[in-house]
Amino acid sequence: MAKDKKNVTNAMRLLNAAKIKYETVEYEADEVGEHFGEKIAEITGIPPEKSFKTLVARGDKTGIAVCCIPVADEVDLKKLAKVSGNKKAEMIHVKELLQLTGYIRGGVSPIGMKKKYPTYVHVSAREFDTVAVSGGKCGCTVLLSPDDLQKATGCVFEDIVK
Repeated sequence: MAKDKKNVTNAMRLLNAAKIKYETVEYEADEVGEHFGEKIAEITGIPPEKSFKTLVARGDKTGIAVCCIPVADEVDLKKLAKVSGNKKAEMIHVKELLQLTGYIRGGVSPIGMKKKYPTYVHVSAREFDTVAVSGGKCGCTVLLSPDDLQKATGCVFEDIVK
């Protein structure tokens, strides 16, 4: 668990408080650039299918929904809408991220957002002992079990990719 207080993010504080085991992997965020999910997987050595990016969408009926999908995949907004009880869903504008989640682009973690939003994680996460999600800031990833991710977020596992 993270010990250095100034490097502990809100996501890590929540995991620590819940006594959930996790491992942090830090990387140089300046090296990332475009397609940063795949680049982060490459930099950290974590396979892309185990590295999950966090996306935030808005449903026409239920509002904000968070989804975590493998970094090389693309979210299927129709599937996300269906599993979240909406007729349609669309990605929020990047300008809304900080206000809605408390995180900036490139550091959005499904854990420890300002509000607890419905969270959908691609079902493939269940295939692994651990998965990687953002640690809550650029340059930090956390590895934890899918069950612990579910404990921390209340997520459900669904097929939400194209």
